[in-house]
Amino acid sequence: MASQKATEARRHRSEVEADQASLRDSRAELEKFLFAAPATNWTEAAKKALYLLRLFAETTDARDPRIKQLIEDAAADLNGLCGKSAAPEA
Repeated sequence: MASQKATEARRHRSEVEADQASLRDSRAELEKFLFAAPATNWTEAAKKALYLLRLFAETTDARDPRIKQLIEDAAADLNGLCGKSAAPEA
């Protein structure tokens, strides 16, 4: 029973590591696309800023409630520039 649990744990860890690698690759591709050229209008600039804001929101520094509120407010402003009324995905 213990060896079966250990095998399942290793398999799960391997799957998680593969998923994380895939996410890193996807993020790198997105960043290559987003930052290949300068923004040509405010909507493109706002989308780039939203992306960077979401990256910052994932850090430990962004856990402070005041910072969280600033991020939410800034994201709402940027979404307004993009013509979106919904809150950003975090």
